[in-house]
Amino acid sequence: MGLTKLERRIRIQKRIRKIVTGTADRPRLSVYRSNKEIYAQVIDDTTGKTLVAASSRDKAIKADAADKIAIASSVGKLLAEVASKAGVSNVTFDRGGYLYHGRVKALADGAREGGLKF
Repeated sequence: MGLTKLERRIRIQKRIRKIVTGTADRPRLSVYRSNKEIYAQVIDDTTGKTLVAASSRDKAIKADAADKIAIASSVGKLLAEVASKAGVSNVTFDRGGYLYHGRVKALADGAREGGLKF
C-alpha cells in the first residue's frame, strides 16, 4: 500500500532535517504551509528557541488580501524585516518537505528581497 500525502511529506521532511540545522550564527528558516495560510519561523536548533515568526494571519498581512502567492511573498518580506531587527541576517532554508515551488518559493524570494541571505 502506498503512502498518503502527509506520510510522504513527513518522510521527506525528516530526510531534509538530517542535513539542515540551525545554529546561533545561522538559524533555520522553517516553512509550514496549510491550505489557507502560510507560516514561517526562524529557529535556533541548538537552544530550541524560535527567534522570529511571521504568518499570513498577522494583521499587517491580512490587509493585503491578494492571491496566496502574493500573500506568501509579503510574509517573507515581513519575516526578513522582523529578523533584521532581531539581528539575524543569514539563515538556512528548510522547506519542510514541500516542493520548492509556488507559495514556498514566493516566501523564500520575499525573504531574500527583504534582506535575508540563504
